[in-house]
Amino acid sequence: MPNLPSLRIGQHIARYPIMQGAMAVQVSGASLAGAVANAGGIGLISSFGIGLNSPYFDQSQKKKRFFEANQLALIDALEKALQISPDGIIGVNILVATRDYPALAQTAASHGANAIVTGAGMPLALPQYVRDYPEVALVPIVANVQSAQTLCETWQKDYQRLPDAFILENCKLIGGHFASQCEELDVSTIETTIAQLRGYLDRLGISIPIIVTGGIWNRFDIDLMFAIGADGVQIGTRFITTEECDADRQYKEFHLQAHAKNLVTVPSPVGKPARAMRNQFAEDVLSNSPALEKRCIANCLESCLCRDKGITYCLLQALSKASQGDIEQGLMFSGGAVQPVEKILSVAELMASLT
Repeated sequence: MPNLPSLRIGQHIARYPIMQGAMAVQVSGASLAGAVANAGGIGLISSFGIGLNSPYFDQSQKKKRFFEANQLALIDALEKALQISPDGIIGVNILVATRDYPALAQTAASHGANAIVTGAGMPLALPQYVRDYPEVALVPIVANVQSAQTLCETWQKDYQRLPDAFILENCKLIGGHFASQCEELDVSTIETTIAQLRGYLDRLGISIPIIVTGGIWNRFDIDLMFAIGADGVQIGTRFITTEECDADRQYKEFHLQAHAKNLVTVPSPVGKPARAMRNQFAEDVLSNSPALEKRCIANCLESCLCRDKGITYCLLQALSKASQGDIEQGLMFSGGAVQPVEKILSVAELMASLT
């Protein structure tokens, strides 16, 4: 196999152009991110709900303490990941849709994160939150060239800076939430979108890496993305079946036999469809079972159908249940390329097979 190129995002250069995807709640934490960074990739800590099961939060306390717990737990996670990989690239994924998004961005930047990846909304004001930390790479997630253009124009006008990379979603295959109006994309459409985005950046006379995410499982998929113009890839679900993945062992073992034919699309409290593994919880969601937990436990989202209208379910609790080992009563987001694997590997072994 030909050697993969390195990947530069801002001031940071990864040995391999592989970014590990952020998976919540506490599926991609310090252990996974640190191991991926140690192996030459870019490791991401997922910040959504990071404080929920930490010693800093008690669900019987006031919900406002949840945001403080998230910040403290994120500081702990960054410290641990940077101890695991002091010379690697550690990033934090922060959702624009969360109510503590600005505080988490500031916390990540001030406590050693090398990069901030943002999705679930347009991070129009992100540079303002991290203005004192120019060394922190800013990487927004986009689905089309229009979103990238809006971000470039807004950031350049208001903050005199540009994104350090773009993550471009293939919404047909990404795990978790995807746009309601998403068309059924195929590789040719992704190729077209990459070309459109590259053309826009070329017209501006700037070079910003394009990292493709969604449906990337093995080296063949990586090579295919590079063949159609990507500069890097983001891989999420494939890292679940690793020793260092921060989820419960039962969560990992469930994914040893996971298959794309067992994926379902479920409604979500954020108002978007989401791709997940079929289990009892998913069946309950699809049938609108009265057994679904509709109690808001943390007031975590800016807009939430569970909290605001008493419908769907608590997203935070559902994701946390699964990652903590309740594989039937929890929500398991999954990418569309998921397939059975023989055994749980170390991150080093998996990265070796990808590179």
